[in-house]
Amino acid sequence: MPHVRMYCTRSCPYCTRAERLLKKRGIKKIEKIDVSDRKLWKVMEKETRRNTVPQIYIGERHIGGFDDLAELDMAGKLKSLLSN
Repeated sequence: MPHVRMYCTRSCPYCTRAERLLKKRGIKKIEKIDVSDRKLWKVMEKETRRNTVPQIYIGERHIGGFDDLAELDMAGKLKSLLSN
């Protein structure tokens, strides 16, 4: 299983949904980076060029947010990303 990293906040419902979907697809460990701290939020923005959470990485690939993750899953492409 590849390393999964997710920028998130504690109160974000989309973060919770993303975590739930990843676990449903067999990911047991997700590195969660809480960007409630403004400095960490700025790091996330610079790295992803986005200003919403979650921001998800599978391995070195930036997936995007929950909608992007769900779209990959519905297209049947998420499983192959997670199996590499």
